[in-house]
Amino acid sequence: MTRFARWMLFLLLAYLSHASAQTPQQVVDIPTRPGVTQRMVVLSPPAPKAAVVLFAGGHGGLRIFPNGSFRWGEGNFLVRTREQFAQQGLLVVVVDAPSDRLSAPYLSGFRQRPEHAEDIKAVLAWIRSRADVPVWLVGTSRGTQSAAYVATQLPGPDGPDGLVLSSTILVDDNSRPVPAMPLERLQIPVLVIHHEQDACAPCPYDKVPLLMQKLSTSRKTQLLTFKGGINQGDACEARAYHGFNGLENEVVAQAAGWMLSM
Repeated sequence: MTRFARWMLFLLLAYLSHASAQTPQQVVDIPTRPGVTQRMVVLSPPAPKAAVVLFAGGHGGLRIFPNGSFRWGEGNFLVRTREQFAQQGLLVVVVDAPSDRLSAPYLSGFRQRPEHAEDIKAVLAWIRSRADVPVWLVGTSRGTQSAAYVATQLPGPDGPDGLVLSSTILVDDNSRPVPAMPLERLQIPVLVIHHEQDACAPCPYDKVPLLMQKLSTSRKTQLLTFKGGINQGDACEARAYHGFNGLENEVVAQAAGWMLSM
């Protein structure tokens, strides 16, 4: 075998090894409201221990293609770490905007609407029809407004078993921030994750204690804070401290560990 052939064989084996390590992924569309469907990317590890529904930040219009790629949002903290959540033994569902919100402004102005809660209720039911495991809502940045709102609107067996809020929207002049929601309704465990150096204006770290106070009626709460990492670009974008850039493995491992301990 020539040196070139050996090198090509090495590259092929390396590729196959990497591909085999990836969690199987599929794109699923489910009906929610009349005439409306919800598209999601689903990663299904063998024998999952729990499930997470991931809400990206920004306008939330991921525009998921049938092959599982994204027109927007691939760099978002939760979208780019979906495989890492799956490697922790979690069934992962990344939700797009519903079919009636697939153009601007996408989820902007919709994250705290009853129709949004109805769509996610259908997602939760779909997951539970396939896996008898606890289901958590996990939001980051603007996605925390979706996750927290839905959790307050769906108490009991139709709602989530837990809630994770990362880079939470704590102040907002244009819509209701998370601490202003009726968080006293929450009885489920809630994990809050925040970067101490987050410089995104709606997410000031010094407002986190107010959020924790508002969550005092929850069955169990925990605050995980992080420092350092890589800070690049706009303070509210996913490659700044706001998006836990450079800390992904640590954040996902600690978050998954806490969820699985409940």
